Amino acid sequence: MLLDIAKVPTAGNSLIRLHPTDNVAVARVPIAAGVELHVEDIRLVAREAIPAGHKIALRAIPAGGMVERYGQAIGRASVAIDAGTHVHTHNLSFEEPAMSYEFPAGDATLVPRPPQDVRTFFGYAREDGRVGTRNYIAVVAASNCAAHTAERIARSYEGETLPPGVDGVVAFPHGEGCGHAFGPDVDQLRRTLRGVLAHPNVSAALILGLGCEVNQIDHYLGAGAPASNRLAGLTLQTSGGTRGTVEAARRAIARFLEQAAEERRTEAPASKIVLGLNCGGSDSFSGITANPALGYCADLLAGMGGTPVLAETPEIFGAEHLLVKRARSRQVAEKLLTCIKEYKRYLKRFEGSFDDNPTPGNKAGGLSNILEKSLGAVAKGGTSPLMEVYEYAEAVAAPGFVFMNTPGYDPVSLTGLAAGGCNMIAFTTGRGSAIGFPTVPVIKIATNSHTYRGMTENMDVNAGSIADGESTVQMVGQEIFDLLLKAASGHRTCAERLGHQEFVPWRIGPVL
Repeated sequence: MLLDIAKVPTAGNSLIRLHPTDNVAVARVPIAAGVELHVEDIRLVAREAIPAGHKIALRAIPAGGMVERYGQAIGRASVAIDAGTHVHTHNLSFEEPAMSYEFPAGDATLVPRPPQDVRTFFGYAREDGRVGTRNYIAVVAASNCAAHTAERIARSYEGETLPPGVDGVVAFPHGEGCGHAFGPDVDQLRRTLRGVLAHPNVSAALILGLGCEVNQIDHYLGAGAPASNRLAGLTLQTSGGTRGTVEAARRAIARFLEQAAEERRTEAPASKIVLGLNCGGSDSFSGITANPALGYCADLLAGMGGTPVLAETPEIFGAEHLLVKRARSRQVAEKLLTCIKEYKRYLKRFEGSFDDNPTPGNKAGGLSNILEKSLGAVAKGGTSPLMEVYEYAEAVAAPGFVFMNTPGYDPVSLTGLAAGGCNMIAFTTGRGSAIGFPTVPVIKIATNSHTYRGMTENMDVNAGSIADGESTVQMVGQEIFDLLLKAASGHRTCAERLGHQEFVPWRIGPVL
């Protein structure tokens, strides 16, 4: 698609048209008014300055006429738009599309193809069959009342030399766990924390409470909890307050460190990788470069029996029909549509809309509304069949490409993916979102070279080379996949080296 785009801008390579039916193209570089342009068989003159990443009308679009990108409608012209005119929020209106879904025929179920040419990495084999890409000791707060102490426990190890093979002692502070109504909200928090405690990247964990909160630590220490040699619990009320609890925690963690030091990386197939797919600070290049490249990586992983996990329900809205068409069964397709339906109901409680999702940064980067954003975002999921749909922080078990119902807010989405068992996360960004996770390596992929050059310490991969004409989607996708295996084997990502440890559970209920 972009192979003929040279790096030096010319009249013939300054625009990117993604589909033959598109009546807009994207400016690869800033375009001045009066510049002559051509794309395929269309020739035009820019009537005004077009910022890089923004859309230009390829032909006249009448008021009320559909604007198309990716071969899909992204809204209507709110006024008549002349050819060569800048197309954005000032003349493109959002309207919720009337969707037509192509469901799988009958009850037929797609079965993934046998894995081909399986690659390997070196990770920590766990008793339940999963494989960790890191080996941490986690200190998890059961509630906000224990958050400060959890952080003090983890900080007490700063400057200490830990045994070889132990990646660190990390805290999971948060502001939840009390003031909740029992029901779905508490259930979701418990599911999230349970996923963090029993994560494959965690050798052992400590659950820490005050002692009187809604979210009692006994919930994690009873039947069905991880084996006792992997989990301990303390409360401040029975351990001598903050300082006494830090001392008691260090005694428990000393045993965990000895245990973790005995664990070794062993060779494992790529099928053991559960890869969270997320985007943040998206721009118009996201759907052209980084997201399709990550989709190529996701297809490689799924083809080897691994599990790519697409997320961010608000950012598939308007593109869900593309995923429905790929569902392995009608049941899976209906589960996906239920996520959309329930999320609409959730937003209406707060008089919100899916189109509230694009941020000022998204719009500055050329994305006009949620439809345009979603059509680019789903490209992260590649082309493999959709095998299953999961709720937020639900344990991911099915191999192949799957979806998790999370918000589009990055730290909350990453928390759900990690709690669901993702042992790696790949994160595309156009505006340079700086984020990570305490126990899961996050690979950061820049959508454009400007962001990559401006934030080289934060970015692992430059997918902007695709728009620059120096690489292809397939080449960058392979680069991401190769880095995925390298990072899964212990190579530190940029987010890890910078110490990013964002952890934000999804609060869905009222504060009492």
